[in-house]
Amino acid sequence: MISIEQKNIIKKATSKFNPKMVAIFGSYARNEQTTSSDLDVLIDFESNINLLELIGLEQELSELLGIKVDLVTVKSVNEKLKSYINTDLIRIV
Repeated sequence: MISIEQKNIIKKATSKFNPKMVAIFGSYARNEQTTSSDLDVLIDFESNINLLELIGLEQELSELLGIKVDLVTVKSVNEKLKSYINTDLIRIV
């Protein structure tokens, strides 16, 4: 599980893109993370952002949190994975 401080870091870092939704899923959402786990973050942007901005945000989050972040957009989620992701989704924004 992520801390309130980590949630606030995610909110602040993503706020410049005015996201409709930001959530975590995977091992951190299920409180099953290990030292080698990455933090899976699902984000739905209000407007389109380019690939460089997306990669930059992913790197920024990784650096600020001290955890490898895997940033996934709602538009890029494979249909077969949606039910898996929705099972442990914890909304932050």
